[in-house]
Amino acid sequence: MTDDTELQPGVAIQFQALADSLSTAPDAAWNTESLCDGWRVREVVAHMTMPARYSDDEFMAELERCAYDFTRLSNEIATRDAHVPSAQLVADLRSDGLHHWMPPGGGYHGALNHVVIHSLDITVPLGQARLAPDETIGVILDDLTQGGVHEHFGIDIEGRTLEASDMAWKYGSGLVLRGAAEDLALALCGRRVPSGRLNGSPLLRKEPDQGA
Repeated sequence: MTDDTELQPGVAIQFQALADSLSTAPDAAWNTESLCDGWRVREVVAHMTMPARYSDDEFMAELERCAYDFTRLSNEIATRDAHVPSAQLVADLRSDGLHHWMPPGGGYHGALNHVVIHSLDITVPLGQARLAPDETIGVILDDLTQGGVHEHFGIDIEGRTLEASDMAWKYGSGLVLRGAAEDLALALCGRRVPSGRLNGSPLLRKEPDQGA
């Protein structure tokens, strides 16, 4: 697994790449439904750029207001800040503070996963090529499989082979699921990948543990 300290430049590059791709996007693009249920592109960007607009104290005050329910906080801020002008959201994506932000306990691996997956939530429905180079998407796939991040999304990869069709990356053994690296990453995060983009047995969510 890549050393966490080496990933910060890649985090910054991915935020900048998304800013560049959206800097001239029309309103129709900003209002396109993303791969995040219930969020358009502008809600996703508002969510991604939250650390650029809220200090640590402001964030904690908002979290306390939401009874420390981070999902509720994310939804409320994404909905509210989606009204921020698109030009400001793009400027926030370029913020140096955002480029050095790390999720609590997640380090730069967490930050890289955050920006790459949410960028895919945007670029896939817009029909754009992925912004992350092969090396970066490879780090994400390793984190999602070998690093166990898929468990956060409740995805079961036991007894599965995952194979990228557009780069040299493969994981596991068993039933095969093959497709572009970005689509495998999205599937590992529980996203609804557009039909026909993956070949093989789909990934399933784990059954919840049954108490005695």
